[in-house]
Amino acid sequence: MAKAIWNGTVLAQSDRTEVVERNHYFPPETINKEYFKDSSTHTSCPWKGVASYYTIVVDGQENKDAAWYYPQTKDGAKNIEGYIAFWKGVKVEP
Repeated sequence: MAKAIWNGTVLAQSDRTEVVERNHYFPPETINKEYFKDSSTHTSCPWKGVASYYTIVVDGQENKDAAWYYPQTKDGAKNIEGYIAFWKGVKVEP
């Protein structure tokens, strides 16, 4: 069971993550939504599509754009469409 942890709090856990480019992508229903705040940040990947971001908020502390997802992927990345991945100090334990 993979877990995403930041600031001592479990943000997501699942035994159904998709691993792409060494990142665990968690199904959207496996995140603890109360810690996720929409961000206006977007980036583009040539083969996955346009990513959207979340800022993580735990106990009043913010980790800006620490999670990302692809709301609509290109054909080669449909397996992670809507799934959430982490960086910026969020520890993912496989």
